Amino acid sequence: MAITSANQLELLQTAEAVAREKMIDPNLVVEAMEESLARAAKSRYGSEMDIRVSIDRKTGKATFTRVRTVVEDEELENYQSELTVAQAKQYMESPSVGDTIVDEVPPVEMGRIAAQSAKQVILQKVREAERDRQYEEFKDRNGTIINGVVKREEYGNVIVDIGSGEGILRRNEKIGRESYRPNDRIRCFIKDVRREPRGPQIFLSRTAPEFMAELFKMEVPEIYDGIIEIKAVARDPGSRAKIAVVSYDNSIDPVGACVGMRGSRVQAVVNELQGEKIDIIPWNEDQPTFLVNALQPAEVSKVVLDEEAGKIEVVVPDEQLSLAIGRRGQNVRLASQLTNLDIDIMTEEEESARRQKEFEARTALFMETLDLDEFFAQLLVSEGFTNLEEVAYVELDELLVIDGVDEGTAEELQARARDYLEAQAKAALDNARSMGAEDSLIDFEGLTPQMVEALAKDDVKSLEDFATCADWELAGGWTTVNGERVKDEGILEPFDMSLEEAQNLVMTARIMLGWVDPAELESDAEYLEEEAEGEAEA
Repeated sequence: MAITSANQLELLQTAEAVAREKMIDPNLVVEAMEESLARAAKSRYGSEMDIRVSIDRKTGKATFTRVRTVVEDEELENYQSELTVAQAKQYMESPSVGDTIVDEVPPVEMGRIAAQSAKQVILQKVREAERDRQYEEFKDRNGTIINGVVKREEYGNVIVDIGSGEGILRRNEKIGRESYRPNDRIRCFIKDVRREPRGPQIFLSRTAPEFMAELFKMEVPEIYDGIIEIKAVARDPGSRAKIAVVSYDNSIDPVGACVGMRGSRVQAVVNELQGEKIDIIPWNEDQPTFLVNALQPAEVSKVVLDEEAGKIEVVVPDEQLSLAIGRRGQNVRLASQLTNLDIDIMTEEEESARRQKEFEARTALFMETLDLDEFFAQLLVSEGFTNLEEVAYVELDELLVIDGVDEGTAEELQARARDYLEAQAKAALDNARSMGAEDSLIDFEGLTPQMVEALAKDDVKSLEDFATCADWELAGGWTTVNGERVKDEGILEPFDMSLEEAQNLVMTARIMLGWVDPAELESDAEYLEEEAEGEAEA
């Protein structure tokens, strides 16, 4: 594509043809031509010159100009594109720093090498413009389903023609062992649209949970209209999936609406997902109830929820264990993803054995510490007492309801429990002092002697040390590593300290040390409260 100063109209015709073919603004192509002509002129007149080219949008005439900028004497570096105020006086009456002098220069006839260079510049600009146009067109379609045609397969990745652009379906985003041939029609979920210096910008998926949700939205009018909402989706692509739905209209059954007449609606989704079996589950605000639904078709006897740890224990009949776990743990894994909880499944026999073990351990504790016989200790455990603190500080009336316990016996039980606890506290305090625990930490309200001992073992020996701790270091917590929840053990976690309690204690210590101004905390709290109220009103 040799461009010369003679074929002026051909410049515009070329620009319009390229713009029409690539569906971009003709001005972008003309600007690319101007840049390429300027580059060719610099190679002729000198690379240090500031040569600019302007193409008339109507006639196609290219005007070549040389631009020079007026600078201070000491800043003059490039004699070809800069000149001093004194030098500029021969061209202007009263020049000042920053003024520019523009001179027209003769057009350049482009040789073969210059024409090739110009062509590369134009093609590069056109490609950039095309990528920008593609990004602008598809950025708002992120999270939707698109139909395309398979163009080719590269190293397991499928390149899909999606109309005015190309998308890539990576190997790990395909369902199972799907294989495609050129010109096959394909339906995908637009997972991500982002700017890339080169290559595809539109990343497609058929394994994303959102893909299934969007398919149901297309098949079930009630979901599209917002009467039924999809609350959660968990998938084992190509094998099995669970989807939780809720209806905001009491007259509409969410599960029945998603299944459709004779299973027509869900079957349409199953066919698109290569026969993936789908369990449609009614969502419930109550997490244990929701989990019982999520573990279908297995029956659940009992659910024990630990909200703070985000864990849940499920007890099932012995014959239901394999059904609850599923093939290779599939059923419980999907239920865990759906509810966002760690699920421990045990049989009724295992739970009974565990309860018996706990019963025996508590009985032995009361026998040893309160000097009771086995029968009396078992009575305490049967009434729900689990530790010495409960016995020592409970209301006397709660001990009197135990058969054979009168007021004198109850008072003796409490006295023994308190004496033992006081002896333990003294021993813990002495041990903490021997490890270097300071009075500032020992006297800090909210910490028991046993807590101070545990802190001293972890090298937290003063109030300053304590104030530098993070709440999760004290109370423990959960972090996600490579998609799996990992437990962080806290120093004071054995004492059932919550994150909120740890946060309050640390903040109190920082205020006492003068590290934090309480007034600032109050103003921050008021600001957050106002923000929350504003969002609620909106």
